[in-house]
Amino acid sequence: MRRSAEWQVRLALGFGLGGSNAIGVGVVYVLTTLVVPMPDIADEMRVRIENLVLAAIYVLVAGGVGILHAWRRLHPVVLMLRPSGEPTEDDQRRVLSAPRRIFLFQALLWALGSLAFFAFNVRHSWLFGLSILLIVGLAGWTTSSLTYLLAERSLRPVARRVLKQGFPERRYVRSVASRSMFAWALGTSFTVLGIVLVGIVSLVDHENVDTQQLALTTIVLGGITIAVGGLSSYVAAQASSAPIRNLRKAYAQVEKGRFDVEVPIYDGTEIGMLQAGFNEMLHGLKEREELRDLFGRHVGADVARSALEQGVQLGGEARDVAVLFVDIIGSTTLAENRPPEEVVALLNRFFDVVIEVVHEHEGWINKFEGDAALAVWGAPVVVDDMQTSALRAARLMGRRLDQEVPEIKAGIGVSCGSAVAGNVGTAERYEYTVIGDPVNEAARLTGLAKKVPNRVVASLAVVAAADDQEAACWEELEPVTVRGRTKPTRIATPTSQP
Repeated sequence: MRRSAEWQVRLALGFGLGGSNAIGVGVVYVLTTLVVPMPDIADEMRVRIENLVLAAIYVLVAGGVGILHAWRRLHPVVLMLRPSGEPTEDDQRRVLSAPRRIFLFQALLWALGSLAFFAFNVRHSWLFGLSILLIVGLAGWTTSSLTYLLAERSLRPVARRVLKQGFPERRYVRSVASRSMFAWALGTSFTVLGIVLVGIVSLVDHENVDTQQLALTTIVLGGITIAVGGLSSYVAAQASSAPIRNLRKAYAQVEKGRFDVEVPIYDGTEIGMLQAGFNEMLHGLKEREELRDLFGRHVGADVARSALEQGVQLGGEARDVAVLFVDIIGSTTLAENRPPEEVVALLNRFFDVVIEVVHEHEGWINKFEGDAALAVWGAPVVVDDMQTSALRAARLMGRRLDQEVPEIKAGIGVSCGSAVAGNVGTAERYEYTVIGDPVNEAARLTGLAKKVPNRVVASLAVVAAADDQEAACWEELEPVTVRGRTKPTRIATPTSQP
């Protein structure tokens, strides 16, 4: 596949360079013999034959030198399509400079050719020699500009390969303006200057210029201006609009939340730098989103969002919260009787249910403690009717754990009250946590929950604060004195699972 792409580039460059120069030679011949009025000289037929012979010799010599130079320049560039490791900065600079080097060498060959034809024809007439010099020179400039545009377009697959990692640090960057000027030189300047040349010749040698020939010359050169000018402008516009269009499409994907897109870099102008900058920016956004997602998984999406929007401040504030604590029964025996991989898989199934139920009821998982989890309502964001949400989550969690993870039994305790919520630790390492009596009470109630049939117990204060429909789903049990307290705590358990 790489070899196929390699030969496609070679053929495109070969036919492009050869074809553009052949067209340039043909244009010179047509203009000098059929279009542009030339000064009268003695033995015109013999001079024309001599110029054709000189043109054939020069085309063979200059064409051979040009092909050899292009091969030497392009062979190592095209080989970069082969998968032979990462391209170096020298490789990148070589690819970026290839179209410019080809253009300069082609322009040099045409300049030498125009001087050679001037020297050969000036012996007949200064005006005739100057006319040939201007025609060959202008045709050479146009052909060289076309060669540049073709080389730049043909080398896009190579540029896409070597510029995948971005632009080299030390580089010469061509401007979009220079590309537009090449298009102007190709499509407009040549023919317009040709018209100017016709006007000069007509003024200097007006006796040998008739109206019909002048009209024909103007029509031909004007038609070339319209056709070639439009084509060259379109090619230059496409060369700039195509990478911008790719950028727009990639931006649309980023707007949809996709950060795995990448814009291929193949343009050697400032647009290529924009492509590279976009990819670097996208890489940074992707890393930031991954860190944000990882941060959110560790501390919760609401805490992560608050930290990113408001910054991190150590300390806390008093918040009314509802707390759910779930603790596995017999976790030591669970770990003793199963291999570690099975224990981890089982715990992941267990916590999948816990997290899904809590999030479904607008709660937040504050932390995991080995075989236990703490869920909070009311911090860091306010939750309407948080007691009702916490009680419903507890009932649903108890039922789903029995059905979906029967290998694990767990006690669930629910409490509510005032607690301190905020960032605890140091500036280097901190944790958003909830500390207070509701957390301690919920943890203690899980021990009592392990002794009731449905293994779900809530403080009666939570049930009293819930709405009537949810409160009707709970029944009061005998008060108990939980560890760490001197007064009995009134508790309740679900009358039935939903």
